[in-house]
Amino acid sequence: MTSRITAGRFPGAGALSATGKLFALGLDIFVGIFQRPFQTKEFIEQCWFISRVCILPAALVSISFGSVISLQLGSLIRQFGAQSFSGAASTLAVIQQAAPVICALLVAGAGGSAVCADLGARTIREEIDAMEVLGINPIQRLVVPRVLAAMLVSALLFGLVSIVGVAGGYYFNVVLQGVTPGAYIQGFSALSKPSDLLVGFIKAVLFGLAAGVVAAYRGLNPSGGPKGVGDAVNQAVVITFILLFAINVIVTAVYLNLVPPNKF
Repeated sequence: MTSRITAGRFPGAGALSATGKLFALGLDIFVGIFQRPFQTKEFIEQCWFISRVCILPAALVSISFGSVISLQLGSLIRQFGAQSFSGAASTLAVIQQAAPVICALLVAGAGGSAVCADLGARTIREEIDAMEVLGINPIQRLVVPRVLAAMLVSALLFGLVSIVGVAGGYYFNVVLQGVTPGAYIQGFSALSKPSDLLVGFIKAVLFGLAAGVVAAYRGLNPSGGPKGVGDAVNQAVVITFILLFAINVIVTAVYLNLVPPNKF
């Protein structure tokens, strides 16, 4: 007597199936990158749209993140009498952790939700099915430009957020907490290295990739008509937030084990 395991009888089978489809979509997107013709116009339009909705919030949020991190770390380090380390601590925290996370949150919350809603609306209007009937690959035509745009904008926002966050941290540490500019810069230059900036950049790109793929997957698989599109947008944002924190932990752990820290 054979036993058949179905999604209804096996708890978690639906989640495993969705995870497999998500990774399959990611593979299709990777293949679609190298297919021609590349949708340059669509890519530029998506880059401009995501940048337009994310630049100002990213700058404002980075000031808050930079100031909070600098004030908290500056106060803690001052209790140990090591004010010269405040520049390194606050700057590395912004570059390695705060800047990539801010980029991912904004790209997923603003750009990713718009991508998911757009693809979801096209799906329930059967535009995706019509493209497939006409022999047009919707992954290569619609999804690939949006995912690449999310990755590029996330990488560019990382630079913006890092500059604004570090500048804000410098102001709060030097002006408000009395750390000398020389000690601030010396501590940062002594403990930081180019790989610290590189790992932050890699995180931003991976976060943008996760946001784009999840938004595309949920947009291409809505359920229940227009209401299902709204639910898909909410699910895409939540799933992306969970993924980005998991990716952040993995990348940080690997980096800290492979790259030895500088000694002061």
